[in-house]
Amino acid sequence: MEHETHAAHAHHPGPADADHHGHHEGHRAGQGRHPASAATWATAVQATLHCLTGCAIGEVLGMVAGTAFGWDNLPTMVLAVVLAFVFGYSLTLRGVLRAGVGFRAAFRVALAADTLSIVVMELMDNGVILVWPSAMDATLGDALFWISLAVSFALAFMVTTPVNKWMIGRGKGHAVVHAYHH
Repeated sequence: MEHETHAAHAHHPGPADADHHGHHEGHRAGQGRHPASAATWATAVQATLHCLTGCAIGEVLGMVAGTAFGWDNLPTMVLAVVLAFVFGYSLTLRGVLRAGVGFRAAFRVALAADTLSIVVMELMDNGVILVWPSAMDATLGDALFWISLAVSFALAFMVTTPVNKWMIGRGKGHAVVHAYHH
């Protein structure tokens, strides 16, 4: 794999060549870095769907729990965001642990792979809900609750996908996780 990476750098001189040595060190250390050519839109979409799945599970569970407990909007939103991170990291952690990586190392991989993606997704998702008139006051039985949630997830997906593509192209984000799938 290092030989392929070297060839990719040799054919595309530029700023990436300055990081050439560090790029090889990342492979040797098992950090799962990939060349920029691995940053396809399909890969970014897959990474974002993975992130969206964890975020959606956590968000919905948090909102359902907060609503069921009769909590105000702020504690409900905080719970939803915390659970979005928990489920987002958990999905990645599960896959890396299956590859035989120890828990501490797998946890570090999950943090490196998902943090920026989840942050962007949560900012976008919750931002839409906050500015959508009456969305914060909608209950689980209101169509507005589910429509605003679906629209917020769709917009968060559209904003987060290019972020993931950028990260993967730099050997970060879900590029780190992909090293454990091979």
